[in-house]
Amino acid sequence: MAEFLIGRQQIFDKDLNIFAYELLFRGKDFDLTDKDGATLATNQIITDSILEMGLNSLVGPHKAFINFTTQNILEKTPLNLPSDRVVIEVLENVEIDLTVTNNLREFSQQGYTIALDDFVFSDEWYPLLEFANIIKLDVMAMGEAKTREVIKDLKPFNIQLLAEKVETREEFQYLKEAGCNYFQGYFFHKPNLVAGKRLGVNQTAAMRLLTVINNPDVEFADLSKAISQDVGLSYKLLHYINSAFFTLPSKMESIQRAISYLGLKEVRRWSNILTLATLSDKPEVSLQGALIRGKMCEELGRLIGEKPDHFFLVGILSSLDTILDIPLEEAMQQLPLASDIKSAILDKQGLAGEALECVINYERWNHSGMHFKNLDQLLISDAYYKGITWAKDVLGNL
Repeated sequence: MAEFLIGRQQIFDKDLNIFAYELLFRGKDFDLTDKDGATLATNQIITDSILEMGLNSLVGPHKAFINFTTQNILEKTPLNLPSDRVVIEVLENVEIDLTVTNNLREFSQQGYTIALDDFVFSDEWYPLLEFANIIKLDVMAMGEAKTREVIKDLKPFNIQLLAEKVETREEFQYLKEAGCNYFQGYFFHKPNLVAGKRLGVNQTAAMRLLTVINNPDVEFADLSKAISQDVGLSYKLLHYINSAFFTLPSKMESIQRAISYLGLKEVRRWSNILTLATLSDKPEVSLQGALIRGKMCEELGRLIGEKPDHFFLVGILSSLDTILDIPLEEAMQQLPLASDIKSAILDKQGLAGEALECVINYERWNHSGMHFKNLDQLLISDAYYKGITWAKDVLGNL
């Protein structure tokens, strides 16, 4: 396990497909606000994320934005990384001089993508526009009027624009129309609420199935019957159980046998996952986020000796609002969940609720909230990494 807390944040294109991830990191043994500490941190994340963990495990086939300090650029650290996978992000506190400019130009000539964070028109930064590929705009700090003005000023240059700290769908819409190419922020994790929205026929049927699956008093026969009556789910569940993901000694040909072999809890888990996959017409990243959240909650529960399946359910169902585009309270009303599960999801109460709050803070990279009981933060970071790799494996077999 890396001696670093490692996170990531999605960067979307105009169609809300994942374009890249920004890798986030925090050192345990030195101060990242210090210049030397930040340089060491960048060097360490390169070692941890690419050499040890594997870049594909963290970002899949997508690009990775990595922040580089002045010293990193002077030492030509980026040249240790694959040019087709890494975006060199130049932070606003980088001290731009002739040597730094020339090194960045060299990186560009060797095929690296160069992104300028919080770019401002100034004498020292202006030359970077000759070869930079992406400019990141902090739309929260600038506000809409200033953002529109900057976008207009940058249009003459052959540069793509990435709007960061996008909080709402309305912001995403105006930024897309104004000319931004990429988007980063929490807007995607929030439901796109529409007054009076009704669930589609397939979604209603899926919610009914979730009702049976998550009934705390459900019996073996009732769960088997409910799954078997849904031909699509029955087929998908058997197909998934018989996939390489499970490596079973013999083929499962019936739901009854699958439940007998795997147990009620395990079949309930996979039924939840497969049913959630049918609920959303959004990009795969919505389900991916729910899976990571569920698995990370499960890992936190396991680490403190609590029921992992209970924590998993709290984590995965807490994303229903984003998946369905309805308020979370409304989604919870439609499911016969135990009161402690509902209170954990809606009010962050109980141990599972505290774990969920920790996970959400980790997703948002809110350092002050990235704690749970007496767990070392490195264990929490490792739980997040396990969630990423597990979700990748699950989606690869769906």
